Amino acid sequence: MRDLQWALQLIRSGDKHLQNISFYEWQWITTSSSYQETDNSLSISISKDSNDIQFFCQLLSALAAHNGGSKDPMNLSFHGVEWQHEQLQVLSSLLVSSRSGIRQLEFQKNMFSLEGLSELSEMLAANGSVKVLIMSECRIGSAGARLLASALTKNDTVEELQIWEDSIGSRGADELSRMIEVNYALRLLILFDRDSTITATPLLTTVLARNRNMEVHIWGGDKSCKVVEFMPETGTLRIYRLINSWGSQRVACALGWNTTVTALDMTGVRLKSKWAREFRTVLEQNRTLKDVRLSRTCLRDKALVYIAAGLFKNRCLEKLGLEGNWFGGVGLDHLLCPLSRFSPLQNQANTTLKSLTFGGGKTTISRDGVTAILRMLETNQSIVQLGICDDTTLKSADILKIFRSLQRNATLRCLSLKGCKGVEGELVLETILEILQVNPWIEEIDLSETPLQIAGKTDQIYEKLGQNGNLLPENDLLGDLQMTMPRCCRVFFCGQEFAGKTTLCNSLYHSMNATKLPYMDQIRTLVNPVEQIARTTEIKIKTILDDGMKISIWNLGGQRESYTLHDLMFPGQGSPSFFLIVSSLFQKPANRDPKSPEEIEEDLLYWLKFITSNSRRRGSRSVPPHVTVVLTHVDKMPQPPDNLQTAASLIQRLREDFRGYVEFYPTVFTVDARSSVSVSKLAHHLRRTGKTILQKVPPVYQLCDDLINFLNGWRIENCNRPAMDWKEFCELCQLKVPALRIRSRHDNMEKVNTQRRAVANSLHNVGLVIFFEELGFLILDCEWFCRDVLGHLINLDAMKLERTNGFISRKELEKILRARLQNKIPGIGAKVSEYLEANDLINVMLKLDLCYEQDPGDPNTLLLVPAILEEGRGRTQKWQLSTPECIYVGRHLECVDTRHMFLTAGFFPRLQVHLHNKILRSTNQQGATYSLEKYLISIVINGIHMRVELRGQLGYYIDVLACSTKNVTEILRLFHQLIVPAILHLCPSITFTESIIRPDCIKYLTPHRFRRTQCISLQQLKHILLSLPADSMYNYHHTWSPVEHNGRLILEAAYDYARDLLSDEEFQEVLHRRFYDLHHLAIELAIPQEKPQEPQTAIVDANNAEDAVEPSILGIAKGVEMVLQRLRTIEQEIKDLKQEIQWLRYYEHHLLIQLHRKVDYLVNYNIQLEERKVPHMFYFVQVENHSKRLVTRIFPGMTALRLHMLCEFRREMHVVDDQIGCELIQVDNQAVKCLLPYMSKFMKLLTFALKIGAHFVAGMGEMIPDLSREVAHLLDSSLIYGATAATAGVLGVAAIRTAGGNRGRNKNVGSSSDIMQDMQAARQWLVDFLKGQRVASGMDIAQRFGLWRVRYRDDGNIAWICRRHIAMRADEVTEVPV
Repeated sequence: MRDLQWALQLIRSGDKHLQNISFYEWQWITTSSSYQETDNSLSISISKDSNDIQFFCQLLSALAAHNGGSKDPMNLSFHGVEWQHEQLQVLSSLLVSSRSGIRQLEFQKNMFSLEGLSELSEMLAANGSVKVLIMSECRIGSAGARLLASALTKNDTVEELQIWEDSIGSRGADELSRMIEVNYALRLLILFDRDSTITATPLLTTVLARNRNMEVHIWGGDKSCKVVEFMPETGTLRIYRLINSWGSQRVACALGWNTTVTALDMTGVRLKSKWAREFRTVLEQNRTLKDVRLSRTCLRDKALVYIAAGLFKNRCLEKLGLEGNWFGGVGLDHLLCPLSRFSPLQNQANTTLKSLTFGGGKTTISRDGVTAILRMLETNQSIVQLGICDDTTLKSADILKIFRSLQRNATLRCLSLKGCKGVEGELVLETILEILQVNPWIEEIDLSETPLQIAGKTDQIYEKLGQNGNLLPENDLLGDLQMTMPRCCRVFFCGQEFAGKTTLCNSLYHSMNATKLPYMDQIRTLVNPVEQIARTTEIKIKTILDDGMKISIWNLGGQRESYTLHDLMFPGQGSPSFFLIVSSLFQKPANRDPKSPEEIEEDLLYWLKFITSNSRRRGSRSVPPHVTVVLTHVDKMPQPPDNLQTAASLIQRLREDFRGYVEFYPTVFTVDARSSVSVSKLAHHLRRTGKTILQKVPPVYQLCDDLINFLNGWRIENCNRPAMDWKEFCELCQLKVPALRIRSRHDNMEKVNTQRRAVANSLHNVGLVIFFEELGFLILDCEWFCRDVLGHLINLDAMKLERTNGFISRKELEKILRARLQNKIPGIGAKVSEYLEANDLINVMLKLDLCYEQDPGDPNTLLLVPAILEEGRGRTQKWQLSTPECIYVGRHLECVDTRHMFLTAGFFPRLQVHLHNKILRSTNQQGATYSLEKYLISIVINGIHMRVELRGQLGYYIDVLACSTKNVTEILRLFHQLIVPAILHLCPSITFTESIIRPDCIKYLTPHRFRRTQCISLQQLKHILLSLPADSMYNYHHTWSPVEHNGRLILEAAYDYARDLLSDEEFQEVLHRRFYDLHHLAIELAIPQEKPQEPQTAIVDANNAEDAVEPSILGIAKGVEMVLQRLRTIEQEIKDLKQEIQWLRYYEHHLLIQLHRKVDYLVNYNIQLEERKVPHMFYFVQVENHSKRLVTRIFPGMTALRLHMLCEFRREMHVVDDQIGCELIQVDNQAVKCLLPYMSKFMKLLTFALKIGAHFVAGMGEMIPDLSREVAHLLDSSLIYGATAATAGVLGVAAIRTAGGNRGRNKNVGSSSDIMQDMQAARQWLVDFLKGQRVASGMDIAQRFGLWRVRYRDDGNIAWICRRHIAMRADEVTEVPV
């Protein structure tokens, strides 16, 4: 602390570039002082002494003399200053100076006389540097506002004006509005006026009428209660509270010729028809207003007549929301008039409105309203989105009419009937499905909260919507093309090596064609054993024509090296296909060793998981894939077969396990793959299943059948070429297909090209061609592409390549592929290279994420093909970065449903390519390094070293390890922004559980087989923190078990603090959850009868006395508000976790006080009526596996319950050790009726206490293994603790529960007799039950429950307490035997 002389010298010297100077002249300042807060901030405190006041003038004079030489702008603030004439003159010299560098001027609780305000006004008028002017609690009134307005009328530099905690009155508001009319420099106006209804109207109307780009915020009454908000950047005007009837009309008038407002939101403001009359003019004149929300504004029929009249002339409004109003069918009829046509010759009056929403509240859609809706839907040509929300007046017949009116509507895309009670019944469901058959333009139908959705009958509707969207992507361009049932079906043969798939395929081909095999197939059948030993690795395709149906058999290779391509071959959603899983009964064809049932199960399980993983990825609403199991080499089995029955039982178990994932054919086929007779039943099954599949899948364009014939003819004309480019395809369409022909040079060529691409994609979906749209060519011979192209790609690892760190040059790879493409096409004599360039093949690899370029765009760039990578076994694994400051972070991502899905063999190679391309495209990842091994990705990015490891080719989990000198939050932020999205992009259907890996395992790169036991689930750790008291959360540490191997200690037992394992965001989530629990508990404890008590001791900062929470009902309400405010602060950043946890401890302290009061109230409510002959605090437990479980729900038929009682000593209730209790054999209906009210009151408070980690009842926490589920049940809100609940959703539920809770409490407060009746019934049941157990006297209760009856000496209340409390509290109680 320094004196004023030092401050004066500092200002005069000019050595410091002062930017902020604050003057304080409070009454309590006795000694003047000054101190420098920062290098550029100075604080000066001035006493009321005359000498010090004179010194204040000298300081201002020094500022006036030296401020002009400073280049940096300065902010001046004055607190509590009583301005005299002499001081204002000095201030005038400072502000009026031409060299003045004052940027911000703030006056807080200053005292001005009228003459002083006049002098200040003159200063501001002449000033040319001040940008921000703040007047806070200066009591300027209307006169001061008039003087400020006068100054700003002449000033053209002030951009922000803030007036806080002052009432300027209507005159002051009028003066400021006149100033706004001529002032073009002001950009921000903030006003807090206690009487906002007077001041808001003139200011807002002037801003709107003059089209000022000025941000306006006006509060009234309370700072948290905003009245008006205008954001010119977004053009959004929000009116939160009713200004007044006259004021709202003035605002509407000002909007007439306004050009700055594009969105008007008056939700919740009660409006009258007079306002609607003015708003009609707005709709007729305004040309910029796009969005208007008038929800819950109490508009009636007359108001809608005015709005409809405005819509007739409106040409800009696109969205109108009117839900929750009070109009009826007459008003709705007028509203829809400008959106309808009444005759074919009439034009629609309004064609710009795209979205309309109404319903709910007191809206009554009568017969006139239904007629108007039907007329509008049948004739409207502009409405894209229509919403009828929460309506109770529409009947099922009306809903049927609405949907039937959509038959000819080609404009509507989204229809919402959310909450409409008339959407129910099978007839409505059938009608909706029929309409979706004839109207494919509807993209979305919202039926949430309707009886049809509640009954679970809307899945068919959404499935149909998905089919329309997926199969007709260009429906508006292809609407004139006819649809038909597809005639081509694909059968995928899946199985391990040596299963006999190729031989079975040949036999089926012979059996289904009923002709002799071609010569080459005969040779293959004869030399089948040799072929099996050779193990053909490529994917083979055979086509069979049968009764107008084309069946393509895709024989997927069973060798490990071909697994990476199987994902690429998997059919898309809606594609007609099914699967045959082929498994041999023997290990190898050359021996006679049969497979064990476990080996057969392993074969089948892999392919079932593969099919499930890929089909679930394609879409949850698609039809489950059809699977048939075939067992081969049955001819080698002894007669009768020994283990076929075991295998059949095993397959039956798999069928039950995969129910709902695949459609398992019940019959298992056992065949001799070499015999056409043996496979005849299987052939018949293929025919029948193929026809069934074709009937189930969505239809295709009828044009596809004609086009495939044209493509076959083109192949014959061009030497059976297997591929064609896009230009050739377009020429074929122009010559052969009239529907896809460009008829004129003025025709829409883009439309025709879109039609051609849609037809080509349709052929691709059914498996007739392979279309690479971006590369611009089609593969017409799929077998050739799979065998001679993809077959070469999977054999790259067998080639001897000159690689450098796993890379190969593009030219070298082209050379190798060109040599491989010199093969002859079987039976043709042409070379593959004549029709496909090696560069095209590399582009295919890039398109399919099979490789990536190190430097895209460079013709000499290096390529990396993950298929040629080798596993880095034997190499020393260590971090490149190793310093004492390093932090080690790791996360373990594991598939949740490991029984049905896994990470397929093609997943990790594509992840390697996808991550590289994602990093390369990012603009802020310059200098990142990226290296790969077979099952490893190493990344160094922004100073963070990361390793992504997949354990095993067919793994269930991924480990992400990181090492960096940055903090945990930055590391995990990169993990969640880069790694996790890439993984979910490649396998969106798989759900992962995230676990935390022990940091020591990451530091020493412990092998993965030892890490499996060194992980803790992220959610489990969060639940542990939530179960702790607030004062234990920060210092909680997780203990890791030791790791040993063959008697050798790998890692010792150790522990890590939870705060070091979690990021700041994750710890914030835990605090959010705790704050929410406390908030909900505070709501449950708000008992109006109680009187506020004296504040009790708590840890709180003395400087923040105004934020303290009083331990009373009003205090709890204040505490809830503080918690919500803290939530908003936490969302920005928690800089000090200990401070947050201290708030939690403080809040818990007061809530527990209220909790004990409420329990005492339930226990002692009838103390005047009886003398407590038996204890009241009883509970039930259920013994399971030698452990006790607290029973929070009771229903008839429950058995094996034991009744126990708590020690009731006030504020120290606890479970009595070694209590015998009484056994309740079975719960009957009478017991449920008597005990249910008691359970809903006492157990709710009990579980809430345990939920927040409070030791409310010592010894009971371990009885609740899944507390969140129990609490969610007691609250009747499954949304609160759902796995997908977002933070905004939780807060929304909290708001709803708050409203409902308040209503419920008010009702309960007014009916204390109900409480007495409920508790009396429970007590009577307890007395009768104890009599039945022969527990009648106090001695019996002491023997069974360890409780004795006592009376408190201070208030005379009766309680049953344990012997320990009797001994410890002998001076507080006295025994009262029964």
